[in-house]
Amino acid sequence: MFRAQDQGGDGAAHVAALSHDQVLHDHAPESGVSIPGKPPILTRWKQGIERWCHDAEIAPDLACDIGSRRWFRGLATLLGLSAAAIAMWPDFAAVEAATAMPIADRSRDEFRSQTISPLGLGADSGRHMGASPLVRPLAGVPERPSIQIVSTLAQGDSFARMMERVGVGATDVSQIAGLVSQAVPLGDLSSGTRFDITMGRRPAPNAPRAMDSMDFRARFDLDISVERGPGGNLALVRHPIRVDETPLRIRGTVGSSLYRSARNAGAPVGAIQSYLRAIDKYLSLESDIAAQDQFDIVVAYKRSAKGEREVGELLYAGLDHGGKPRVQLLRWGKDGEMFAASALTQARGAPGGMPVAGHMTSPYGKRRHPILGYVRMHAGIDYGAAYGSPIYAVADGVVNFAGRHGGHGNYVRLSHGGGLDTGYGHMSRIAVARGARVKAGQVIGYVGSTGLSTGPHLHFEAYRGGQTINPSGLRFISRPQIDGKEKDAFKARMNALLGVQPGEALGDIAAPADGPTEAQREIDRLAPKPAE
Repeated sequence: MFRAQDQGGDGAAHVAALSHDQVLHDHAPESGVSIPGKPPILTRWKQGIERWCHDAEIAPDLACDIGSRRWFRGLATLLGLSAAAIAMWPDFAAVEAATAMPIADRSRDEFRSQTISPLGLGADSGRHMGASPLVRPLAGVPERPSIQIVSTLAQGDSFARMMERVGVGATDVSQIAGLVSQAVPLGDLSSGTRFDITMGRRPAPNAPRAMDSMDFRARFDLDISVERGPGGNLALVRHPIRVDETPLRIRGTVGSSLYRSARNAGAPVGAIQSYLRAIDKYLSLESDIAAQDQFDIVVAYKRSAKGEREVGELLYAGLDHGGKPRVQLLRWGKDGEMFAASALTQARGAPGGMPVAGHMTSPYGKRRHPILGYVRMHAGIDYGAAYGSPIYAVADGVVNFAGRHGGHGNYVRLSHGGGLDTGYGHMSRIAVARGARVKAGQVIGYVGSTGLSTGPHLHFEAYRGGQTINPSGLRFISRPQIDGKEKDAFKARMNALLGVQPGEALGDIAAPADGPTEAQREIDRLAPKPAE
């Protein structure tokens, strides 16, 4: 060990530490002395390389002295080592494997039977083996004693074809059709009707199964069962269903939209459409109805004891203004038309309706013809409208002409009685035939540009005693449409409908106090439950 005070003044210039050279010299053998197992020349050569590497510093820190000779020497070392590593990179070329041995189809099937793939093909495993002498054919195959089938009557299908498709024999089909027709016509069975059928044993080998029973819904108020008795005869059993036919009445305020208000009140879409078509013949839906008005809709409605509901046609359409009825329409007569309560009043004059949804483009009187180029009498009123727009009869009448009519093109003429006629020209298509009776507001054709016309429009004319008159301000005599014999029945029917409370028909039918409990059929239990 050396101490700093022993070195005198030189202690500040030297560090008391062993250098790499001192380590080498301290461990180096004396001259002429050899290390056992190693020749002296090899030892000196190794020591020389170590000294040169230390002095040359071939692997310096490349983060220091960038750009100096020492740095470039280290960079050269890095590139050399990288090149050596890339040169010794292993090769990934394909290695030739042994050639697959071809396998026969039978051997391949044997191998596949031991894999998992046969599970997707019915779990077939191993080779199929032929019958041995121990296998004997059965004299007869046992069958199920009965089969339950649910069949549906498809659209365009017949009752007999549906039964034959299920497997019912021709004799049974004939008997069953005769029995069912006693309760309901077979043609009245609607498509989608479901039949719960139970097939019994075969009377003989290879013969059709005998039908034991059949249940189905024949009408909204009737279930039918066909059952085979102990003697083998088929019998029809009717199961009436209690039905309540209280009409559904819906009232509400028109608000911003009559359609949306009626839908929010629970009115069916079909009933709203029928209501709008009915009152449109008496009021303008755009300008004659106020937001504070009250709509009144009554539709036919049925409720069965099993919970089904059935909405029928519109029975009554009303509109109240300021608490007083403004329009009251009732479905009446064998044709099922909507009659206004005003039909019970005395005859009066009423203006004709608009023949088309458009605007007047040319009035009645003399004018210069746009095609002929000279002034002549314009014996009608022209209404501009889009091509194909419907043309309506302005009043009830009879079609006395429908066809091509010179410069009028496709033309329809109606006779309204009392010598008053109306004509409609330049139609693109005629929707009525000669001799047909039409109602006010009924579509009789469509706007076009046939005949002497410069564009799609309706030429509307009016005749009195065969001479043209000005159609503007034309008034028709409105006579009572309900005769004296039916007035009382008409009023009673309307009062009965107006006596129904709104929403009264929405409640459930109360079960009879001492009535028998109806057994639920199998087909009803299989039916999907309605969403709550």
